[in-house]
Amino acid sequence: MEQAQHYSESELILLLTKQSETAFSYLYDHYSGALYASILSIVNNQEAAADTLQEVFIKIFRQIHSYDSSKGRLYTWMLNIARNAAIDTTRSKGFQKTQKNQALSESVYDLAGSAEIKTDDIGLRKLVHGLKPEWRVLVELSYFEGYTQDEIAKMLDIPLGTVKTRLRAALKELHKLIKE
Repeated sequence: MEQAQHYSESELILLLTKQSETAFSYLYDHYSGALYASILSIVNNQEAAADTLQEVFIKIFRQIHSYDSSKGRLYTWMLNIARNAAIDTTRSKGFQKTQKNQALSESVYDLAGSAEIKTDDIGLRKLVHGLKPEWRVLVELSYFEGYTQDEIAKMLDIPLGTVKTRLRAALKELHKLIKE
């Protein structure tokens, strides 16, 4: 039985390609929190995010042989899978239906008497969550996580021009939201 408290990235990848359950447990224990947070920031629903996280780890386990260390770190590869899965979740018909059937939250009742909502009261992150999922991901990666446009293009496997165009459109939309 493999017993280790810490694996180097190369050791972990080797054990994962050998389908080691211990290595997979280690991977889950050390990376699930970060991947869940990333998924939740896109999906914005804890139950859907947890389901998506489960799907992501199944996909990682099944596709570990397709990981190429020359293209980036293991975490970046897993994060890319998680983000793509989260975007797919938000685009699914089932998720769209559940979002339409959400109960009104208490904050809706609190805001009912207020005719004007100030941006300072809402916060920029909440405004960003109002953007389309493909815009939201780019804004979060670029402005909240500090990735360059080129890194984002490579990470999400989309053309650099698409990243620039979508970011520009997202910033214009944010500008409109802030002025309201």
